[in-house]
Amino acid sequence: MLLELKEVNSGYGFLQILRDVSLEIKEGEYVCLIGPNGAGKSTTLKTIAGMLKPSAGEILFRGERIDAKSAHLVTRLGIAYISEEMNLFTNMTVQENLFMGAYTVRDKGQQKKRLDFVYDLFPRLAERRGQLAGTMSGGERKMLAIGRGMMSNPLLMLVDEPSFGLAPIMTETVFASLDTLRREG
Repeated sequence: MLLELKEVNSGYGFLQILRDVSLEIKEGEYVCLIGPNGAGKSTTLKTIAGMLKPSAGEILFRGERIDAKSAHLVTRLGIAYISEEMNLFTNMTVQENLFMGAYTVRDKGQQKKRLDFVYDLFPRLAERRGQLAGTMSGGERKMLAIGRGMMSNPLLMLVDEPSFGLAPIMTETVFASLDTLRREG
């Protein structure tokens, strides 16, 4: 099992959002959390990513308990979280943003290999490698956020609201890319 949540409770301070959430994700699966705003989708992802600490329950990643680990340690284990806000460095170029995603990868050869993979997956990013992230369209920013997440070579990607605010053609591009990532492991 790649990821297991066992009766997880989580929220923001005194406000409990998740109550006894359990789920399992196997290697190679593509899983979607669907529900209305306020249902706890983002809270679930943030809790898995270590940004929020559960008040009860267990989170296991590849059999190792991670619910007490900080976000940077969860990232080092192989979980990439791409927030709805994308949190790009708007005054940095596309390529600089991508390299920020590889901060856990020490080997320069591996960084270059990951960069080539991202540019193959998103050719538009390769075309705009010198462009400031803050000047890109919403769809391009989403591709950049996903590409930055890919730079750490994650075993699991948590993508919050992958199609929010995108034009239909960009939504298709983003989902096709995510499916390619899933198929390629």
